Amino acid sequence: MNAPELRIDLVDDSVAGELLTVRRAAFVSEAQLYDDPHIPPLTQTLDELRADLADSSVVTVGAWLGPRLVGSLRVAIEGPKATLGRLAVVPDLQGQGIGTQMLLAVPGYLPPGISEVWVFTGKDSVANLAMYGKHGFEHEFDQTTGDLTYAYLRKILGDEALGEAAEAGAPVTE
Repeated sequence: MNAPELRIDLVDDSVAGELLTVRRAAFVSEAQLYDDPHIPPLTQTLDELRADLADSSVVTVGAWLGPRLVGSLRVAIEGPKATLGRLAVVPDLQGQGIGTQMLLAVPGYLPPGISEVWVFTGKDSVANLAMYGKHGFEHEFDQTTGDLTYAYLRKILGDEALGEAAEAGAPVTE
């Protein structure tokens, strides 16, 4: 029996409950790292998540293995800028490249005119910072919110981003 192939596609309201579960499971380790069980991915309600999925300025990309949702990534669109957040991969599959594949697929799901992609993560999230750096994101600044300091990184999009998106299985639009 062959293992199912990873499929990356847009997430819609039909899997909102599953998406909430994936995010909560994935972000427990971040909450432990920062000793804060009240980080937004863990406190968001199902109604708030559904409102986010219905928001036309938000794109949510998911990764599936067979019928199982195993990862997600939220993208907020503001003019020529896209901001990635809540990159989540289920705990039993972390470290296997699923997050990277979603990250590389994002440009193919963006509307025309997006020229830069920003991402933020906890300043102490070493693995996340390394992954983003490996894929062309450069540290721009840190911002403290409450007890947590976020690192903000930016990547200017070019033709190579569309090539990576196509390789990751995204439907590239220009």
